[in-house]
Amino acid sequence: MTDPANDIFGQAREGSVAAIIQILNERLSEEGIRTRAVFADGILQLLCEAPTAEQLDQTFVVERVRKILEMISPRRIRKVNINGRIVREQQLLWLEEINRDPERQLLWSEMIVLKQPNLVRRLSRALEAPKHRSRFPKGVSESDLRQRKSFMRGLAGGLSAALLLLLAVGWLLRDRVAGPIRVEQAAEEETGAIAQPEIAPAPSPAEPEPIETGEPAAPAPAATPEPYDPFARAVRLAEQAAVEGQSATTPEDWLQLAARWQQASDLMAEVPSTDERYAVAQDRVQAYQTNSTALLLRAEQAQQ
Repeated sequence: MTDPANDIFGQAREGSVAAIIQILNERLSEEGIRTRAVFADGILQLLCEAPTAEQLDQTFVVERVRKILEMISPRRIRKVNINGRIVREQQLLWLEEINRDPERQLLWSEMIVLKQPNLVRRLSRALEAPKHRSRFPKGVSESDLRQRKSFMRGLAGGLSAALLLLLAVGWLLRDRVAGPIRVEQAAEEETGAIAQPEIAPAPSPAEPEPIETGEPAAPAPAATPEPYDPFARAVRLAEQAAVEGQSATTPEDWLQLAARWQQASDLMAEVPSTDERYAVAQDRVQAYQTNSTALLLRAEQAQQ
């Protein structure tokens, strides 16, 4: 059975904002700091709140958050905008409030860029990744994986058949070239000054019969996998989260659902501006993010 702590850490490393918030809140709880976050426009907007300004010393908080995030090293997240303010009532649209009036809303704000782990550390994490990741990669369905495996098997079979065919052609060419040479050598020996035992001329090589390789014919190319559609996958994730939300009763259930809504929001954010569904996608980015934040707050309140 998967350790929940490892599962949350693995989700955070995969870029789940909900899991990142949970880890930050656990690590900063002794300082009385609570965090919220939204991933937008390639930047992780992070809000740090505490009852007093003394608890939100900018140098201390920024360095503490930097170390935690670089320890996690979340995928696709390099820029982080850290905002500090005195704790307020729950605001689902806190980012809009901050953008509307940053001087009154914040004590300070600082943008940082996370360092990437060195090569040895990345290789070590790649080996550990199967312990933390879910059965299927993010955004990839089981049917996609089956299609890819089928394509790779077909490709391997085709390469094997082509290699055997090349070997067969090589042997045929060798027999055709070697046959006339053996005949000329026999004739020279018969007409030479020194008598030699009569050597029967080598028979002309018969037309070679087709060589059966024993391998089946190269399979037809596998069907091309359907194109990557972040909009459709986000909708499927959202529908699944909505169904599972009807039976969720524990903080662990709500955290899992929050991560799923956040993943759906991230997928919607990937829809390009050239897509005719771009306007709808942008609207759902915020809607799914709101659902994720609400579930995080619910789980947090239940654990207090």
